[in-house]
Amino acid sequence: MSTQKSTQTSTQTPTTDVYSMYKQNVQKYFENISKITPQYFQAITHLQEECLKACEKTINASVSVHQEFARKTGISTEIPSAAKTAIIDTNKQIVQASTVQNQFVKTTIDTAVQNIQAYNENVSAFADLNKNIVQSWTNPFTLKN
Repeated sequence: MSTQKSTQTSTQTPTTDVYSMYKQNVQKYFENISKITPQYFQAITHLQEECLKACEKTINASVSVHQEFARKTGISTEIPSAAKTAIIDTNKQIVQASTVQNQFVKTTIDTAVQNIQAYNENVSAFADLNKNIVQSWTNPFTLKN
């Protein structure tokens, strides 16, 4: 009977303290989030890939239909060299702007991650500081034996 009792207490720690209960529930919540976050990331990545494929296929299909129509109706599709140069230059600038934007966003995200990591490294120090403040406030009211 005592073996059964010790088994129960080791697997289920009874909590009557509000802070212990809170800590247990928060821990369970974040354990669950840690398990499901990769699934969300994978699903969003897959959705993004499928959207990009759909956009590319749609554009290619549209161009193909227009090309076929122009060929069958005899419409000239020749581009003047000045227009061709303008289109190529514009596309290069769009690609370059997209690359710069991507680098900016990535740098911003990396900076945010570093800031959160710095905060995480200092949470204990903040808590200790607050505990010391509480201790200094409560010292005058603490009964001494």
